[in-house]
Amino acid sequence: MRGASVSYFATGAVTAGVVGVLSVLGFSWWCGVHPFQGSAARADELSVLPSAPTERVDFEQKGLEGWKSIAGQWGVEEMAGAPGGRRVLVQRAVQNAFNVIVAPGGPYRDVDVSVRFKPISGREDASGGIVIRFADGRYYLVRANALENNFRLYAYDRGRRQLASATVEPPALGQWHTVRVVAVGDRMQGYLNGKLLLDYRDARFRSGRVGLWTKADSITAFDDLSVRGVNGGG
Repeated sequence: MRGASVSYFATGAVTAGVVGVLSVLGFSWWCGVHPFQGSAARADELSVLPSAPTERVDFEQKGLEGWKSIAGQWGVEEMAGAPGGRRVLVQRAVQNAFNVIVAPGGPYRDVDVSVRFKPISGREDASGGIVIRFADGRYYLVRANALENNFRLYAYDRGRRQLASATVEPPALGQWHTVRVVAVGDRMQGYLNGKLLLDYRDARFRSGRVGLWTKADSITAFDDLSVRGVNGGG
């Protein structure tokens, strides 16, 4: 499904070159490719209702009670230099295609989720991401990868489908970064280290739970999870 539509207005004579450019852009929108994704994302920032409750998890006081591991080896560990204290969530499995853990709460319809992540190691992949609208194994994913110069939005339903991508400086291994996703209705926006990079519309998944994600041999730490959401049926 394609991203948000764009209208072009022109006055006076339109040259053949301009017509050609607009034709290419129109085709890109029809194919679901957002021509303005990246550092120059042209969009108003989405916002979840201010009255929606916010849940924060820093792993200092609790373990993984209420969490559901879908795949992976997830555990709370002590780590020096963590942003929210000494205890963080770490994923250490290296043999799975994808590793997912689902947080308590929800399902949510509209949601604003952020988390700090630290890619520790990985030769095939060194990633961390946020899962939203998780239900029956289906979900959206916004993820960053320390081994690649891209920041991406995917839909997963028995296989991944890339929806949007932005070119970025790869988040450095061994350092803490912040990823955030805001979803309101059929529109989603993705942020990396406070910068809005992705803006896309897709209506296949309407509501679900929130989770965290890694891929392949990524060993990744997570901390300071924040979820502000509007409850909605699954």
